[in-house]
Amino acid sequence: MRNTVRAAALLGTALLLGGPAAPASALPATTAAASASAPAPALDPAVRAALAGALTGLPTADTTAALVRVGGTAGTWRAGAGLHDLVSGRPADPAGRFRAGSVTKVFTAAVALQLAAEGRLDLDRTARSYLPDLIPAGYARVTVRQLLNHTSGIPAPDLPGATVEEAYANRFLRHRPEDMVRSATSKDPEFAPGTRQHYLNIGYTVTGLLIERVTGDSYEDQVTRRVLAPLGLRDTRLPGADPRIRGPHNHGYQTMTLDDGTTGPRDVTVWGATDAWAAGDLISSTADLERFTTALFAGQVVRGPLLAEMFTLPDVVDHETGDPAAYSAGLSMKKLGGREVWGKTGGRWGYNTAIASTRDGSRTLVYSVNSTDAKGEGMNEVAQRLMVAAYGRP
Repeated sequence: MRNTVRAAALLGTALLLGGPAAPASALPATTAAASASAPAPALDPAVRAALAGALTGLPTADTTAALVRVGGTAGTWRAGAGLHDLVSGRPADPAGRFRAGSVTKVFTAAVALQLAAEGRLDLDRTARSYLPDLIPAGYARVTVRQLLNHTSGIPAPDLPGATVEEAYANRFLRHRPEDMVRSATSKDPEFAPGTRQHYLNIGYTVTGLLIERVTGDSYEDQVTRRVLAPLGLRDTRLPGADPRIRGPHNHGYQTMTLDDGTTGPRDVTVWGATDAWAAGDLISSTADLERFTTALFAGQVVRGPLLAEMFTLPDVVDHETGDPAAYSAGLSMKKLGGREVWGKTGGRWGYNTAIASTRDGSRTLVYSVNSTDAKGEGMNEVAQRLMVAAYGRP
């Protein structure tokens, strides 16, 4: 309790001072991939200024820290700002690891597409044909491709906790992916497979189980062998039931009702992610995610025609809004600054993450923003400013 009160007081003090409690700090500018080629040019000064401006004033009530890397052939820029934690007030660790949330889906999709290239998964074959003991007849028509592009019609499973406080109380519960699939498929479909799109985790939970079924190996081992190890992503791991972030990391906070009845930031760094599993439990760093993004868009992770699956939107509308589909296999697309930007965002309590790139790889963006409402309905203001600074307005 004393730590929570002190944290709230420190955050309030930083806001009253009207400036960043910790100045933006430089990150190492090279990766193994970049060091093998000619140095990238300096980023356009106007873009650099806009990115730096996006980090001004941290920490705030909404954001306690942020780490950013911009790369690509158009120039590079790295920075960090804010605090490592609200108790010590130390500057944010620029090499800190964080929860990447739904960015995990890009890794899962990449492994599934690699297996498809090897003939071990067929995107047009039904999930039930691989998992007849788990997928019921009511979902017999759902294909692997529909799992990956969120057009399966399978609803979300029932999980405990309707509020953030209830979720916090249940943060160490362990969820088996098979049980989540059974919970979801015990309900009626939201729509006929392939007719609409609804972005949910469940398709990737099933995909993780498909990977395990066709390989006879764990999902975690397959991602490690096929993606993490070949790319040298040493800061990236799939934690399983371990609720901790191993290695250097900045603390995540969530605004909620505290033990004394007041509302304020609570440290939520230690939190189990088995409810997300193959859809959202990845822990990584900005350097690793930048390297992964660069390799993915260059065709070095998924090779050949199957890479096109990641850049193809299904010709359907969103189940809830009626807007055109925005999600492909693993990625999503948004038009910013008059061009298509592909990538993926993710949110776990205390952490917002994104990877993004133009299709030609001329500009990549990776950020981790320690948001105090990381799973809220709106986009974190710092994250939004970073995206607009890097690519332009919608």
